[in-house]
Amino acid sequence: MAWEIHHRKGLWLPQVGWWLDAQMRTTRSFVSHAHGDHIARHQEVLCTAATARMLAARLPGRREFNILPFGKSYGLDFGATATLHPAGHILGSSQILLESPEHGSLLYTGDFKLRPSLAAEQCATPRADMLIMETTFGLPQYVFPPESEVIASIIAFCRQALVDGANPVLLCYSLGKSQEVLRALAPAGLPVMLHDDTLRLTRICEQLGLKFPAYRGFSSEEAGGHVVICPPHGQGMLSHLPARRTAVITGWAMDSGTIYRSRCDAAFPLSDHAGYDDLLTFVERVQPKRILTLHGFAREFARTLRERGWDALAIGQGNQLEFKLSG
Repeated sequence: MAWEIHHRKGLWLPQVGWWLDAQMRTTRSFVSHAHGDHIARHQEVLCTAATARMLAARLPGRREFNILPFGKSYGLDFGATATLHPAGHILGSSQILLESPEHGSLLYTGDFKLRPSLAAEQCATPRADMLIMETTFGLPQYVFPPESEVIASIIAFCRQALVDGANPVLLCYSLGKSQEVLRALAPAGLPVMLHDDTLRLTRICEQLGLKFPAYRGFSSEEAGGHVVICPPHGQGMLSHLPARRTAVITGWAMDSGTIYRSRCDAAFPLSDHAGYDDLLTFVERVQPKRILTLHGFAREFARTLRERGWDALAIGQGNQLEFKLSG
């Protein structure tokens, strides 16, 4: 019997009675990680302990948590089971592997990063009959340079700004990217200040076991000589800095116009998503019979997969897709 998958602000799987990363309030949803575009005020949530902690901090309210450690199975309706595996995106981010005697196995990645991260668990690649994967960077131009080179460039940017008497400001999301950048700066021994949102979430990550170099909360009066890590939306607090030099930290830095669109002095391609080459590697490791692509360049990457002999289709245009798995 086919997996029945409905797509509408998330994925609904009626055969197991759960949503996957629903973006509106639902009765029950798996939450892969606590970024704003993957969470809502669900009545019941299935996730990791770290995601539960972040979700409670970012979206207060009463809900029932079903907290699973990686690798432990959880019984769903209709005889199916769910097992969470690390996604490598941010701390606690997870993929969900659904297994059903009737429908076979289905792996949903959520956002993932195959390359090792300084602030997340190493991504797993379990085998599955069907794969639903995010394809944010699903074009050949998004093959990221070695992260050691990118980090060295970020550190050089910060050092030069400080030598010139300016505050280097690194713009990156407050959850995930900021903690990775903070840890990446550790070998340089640079003094760091964090925006209030970044500070709050970094302290939670610290409570969850991540180790960081010394940092402090942002103070415009004492900011001289410090690197400032700040989310893009938080730049208003920087208006009193007498001199600053800004850099955006994003995978979209691979696009030549990123500096101009972001109105920054520099852009560095450090991403918490899989690049094009890693997307292909992930498929090879999972060895699915059928693939659905989601987000970003989903249609283009599905076409690439078909050209390579995979049975692949982009999801998101219709309300329902059904697949019959043979074998």
